[in-house]
Amino acid sequence: MARPITLFTIQWGDLSLEEVCRLAKEMGFEGLELSAAHLDMKRAATDPAYVAEVKATLQKYGLGCWALSHHLAGQCVCDTLPDAYDSRLDGFAPSELAGKPEEIQKWGIAEMKYAAQAAKAMGVKVVTFFMGSPIWKMWYSFPQTSEEQIEAAYQKVKELWSPIMDVYDACGVKLALEVHPTEIAFDYWSTKKLLEVFDYRPTLGINFDPSHLLWQGVDPVVFCRDFINRVYHVHAKDVKLNFDGRNGVLGSHITFGDMRRGWNFVSLGHVDVDFDGICRVLNQGGYHGPLSIEWEDSGMDRVYGATEACAYIKKYNFEASDFAFDSAIKTD
Repeated sequence: MARPITLFTIQWGDLSLEEVCRLAKEMGFEGLELSAAHLDMKRAATDPAYVAEVKATLQKYGLGCWALSHHLAGQCVCDTLPDAYDSRLDGFAPSELAGKPEEIQKWGIAEMKYAAQAAKAMGVKVVTFFMGSPIWKMWYSFPQTSEEQIEAAYQKVKELWSPIMDVYDACGVKLALEVHPTEIAFDYWSTKKLLEVFDYRPTLGINFDPSHLLWQGVDPVVFCRDFINRVYHVHAKDVKLNFDGRNGVLGSHITFGDMRRGWNFVSLGHVDVDFDGICRVLNQGGYHGPLSIEWEDSGMDRVYGATEACAYIKKYNFEASDFAFDSAIKTD
């Protein structure tokens, strides 16, 4: 196969690492994208015996690990600024920090640095993450949003994240931002601007998840092709569009899974993301990292869905041809 097929473990946080490994093996996966639900980043950064224990559990089930995830801690870095604090972050940080945005931010920054050291200890080269946004609430420009406000926000993100990235550079680990609503980079042009603001620092790349782009009207294949040199990791997740004249792109404050929504995340293969096109772009761009199944489907049993998704993505995980199709018909 061209790339390892892994399971992102954050949606399985109610199970122990041992249970997730057993299930993942039974479902056909080759490895795990370990989230903080299954890897204590601080402990992994400082305790070799703990790292050895985690590796032994993975090895017991014949599973690899090519990426760690620390999405929730990363979100706390920028969403705790005075004008951006979101009380929902209280559920991401330790409970004793609830209602204390400055303390939550300090915790998030420290955790993201530990994640770099944990990745190094695990022999992993990529950490997938969120970075938050000081201006997500301004996505719609009313009250009127000035260009100066937008620019100041990007510069604040750079100020906060550059010291964190220094730790990643020291550890030889890259950061793969999941382009996603609520992040400073949530679509095509905001991603381009973020990379420019960081002067295309090699540390910062993309965790490519097509499901977050399609419902916004962004073509995931075009996005992947244009940013292929920055695709450090891939999430394989699908989205089903349901624009029937009533349902809009903004979700109407209706819970995921409700069919009144204009779109819902669904298990891979159900139905609208072009994974054939994506895998062809990945081949052409030389991406050989994991395809990590992120199971998010409120309308399907997760073991059934993840098992089916694993089999589905393998159909598209083909190698590029090593010769031109018409070369065999040439004459001497």
